[in-house]
Amino acid sequence: MKHWLLGVLLLAGSPAFAQQNVPTIPFESVPNPVKLPTNMYFGEVSGVAVNSKGHVFVLSRGNTTGPAYAAAAAQLLEFDAKGSFVREIGKNLYAWSFAHAVKIDPQDNIWVTDKGSDMVIKFDPEGRVVMVFGRKQEASDDDTGPLKHPKPPLPAEDGRFRQVTDIAWDKAGDTFISDGYINSRVAKVDKDGNWLKSWGERGTGPGQFNTPHSIATDADDNVYVADRGNHRIQVFDKDGKFLRQIVIDIPVPPDAKPAIGKIPDQAMLAGGTFTPGSPWAICITPPPHQVLYSSDAWPGRIYKLSLDGKVLGMLGQSGKQLKQFGWIHAMACPSENVIYAAELLNWRVQKLILKP
Repeated sequence: MKHWLLGVLLLAGSPAFAQQNVPTIPFESVPNPVKLPTNMYFGEVSGVAVNSKGHVFVLSRGNTTGPAYAAAAAQLLEFDAKGSFVREIGKNLYAWSFAHAVKIDPQDNIWVTDKGSDMVIKFDPEGRVVMVFGRKQEASDDDTGPLKHPKPPLPAEDGRFRQVTDIAWDKAGDTFISDGYINSRVAKVDKDGNWLKSWGERGTGPGQFNTPHSIATDADDNVYVADRGNHRIQVFDKDGKFLRQIVIDIPVPPDAKPAIGKIPDQAMLAGGTFTPGSPWAICITPPPHQVLYSSDAWPGRIYKLSLDGKVLGMLGQSGKQLKQFGWIHAMACPSENVIYAAELLNWRVQKLILKP
C-alpha cells in the first residue's frame, strides 16, 4: 500500500505543464544532408544516429524482399560528416526483418533494434557483429507468424523480446532496451551482455507502459522512456525506480493538417499514439547543458524541453516539404541546435539547424 501511495504522489507532483505561450524556434533544413548512390533508395526511415566523427547512420525499411505483407524490410547505411555514402552494414543480416532503431554508443559501436525479428544487434565500429540479444522465430515452425497482442499480454521472458523498439546506455556501459509493442517494459543488460533485470508491464500507472517506443539517458544515468501510448515520458533512475513523468500539453494550431489521413478523432486520441505531444521519438543532447527533444505525429512538431519537463520551444508541422514532417520516428541530437530527424512517411532524413 505504501508503494502504491508513493507512486500516486509522485505522479501528482510530476511535471505535466499545460503551457499556452511556448515560443516557436526558427530553424532551417539542410537540403540533401545525405546522398544515396545511384539506384539505392530509402524506405520508411525508422532510425538515425550520429557517431563521434559526425558520421550519420540511417536505418530504413528499404531493400525490401518478399511479398507486400510480411516482407523483410531493413537496411543500415553509413554516411560521412559531409553526407557522402560510406557503406552498407549487415547486408542480408539474419536479424533483418522490420527496421526500428539505430543508436551509437560512447565507444562508437552500432546498435540496431529490429521489431520484426525481436532482436537487438551490436556491431563494432568496423561493422562486425559482436553481440546479439533475443531470438528470431524459426522459419520452419508451424506457428511462425506475426506476434499476437493478447490482453492481458503474455508474461515477458528474460532474454527474449516482443517487438523491441530502442536502446540507451549508462556511464557503466549497461544497456537499457525498450521492449516494446507487446511486452511493455524496459530491460537492462550489463556491458558483457548479461541479463540484469527488467521493469514494467502494460498499464497506465507509474512504471507501467503502453508502447515504450524510444529511450534515452542523461549524464546522471537517469532513464527517459517515451511511453507513447500513455502520452507521457517517464523518468527512472538506472535501477528502474520511478522518479517523475513529463506530459507535453500544447494546443494544436487551428490550421494544423495531418501528415496522412484525417484529423485524429476522439477514438484515435484515446489510444494515445496520436494525442498531441505523445512522444514518438526522444533524444537528449550531450553534457554539460543537456536538453530533451521529443516529437509527435499529430500535429507533427518537435518540442525542446528542460530535463525537468518544461517546454522551452517547439518547431515544425506536418507536411512533405523541407521543414515539415511526416511521422518522425527517431531523432539524433548531437548538439543543442542540430537535430537529425528520421521520417516514416517521407522516406528521408532531415538535418535541422535551430536558431533559437
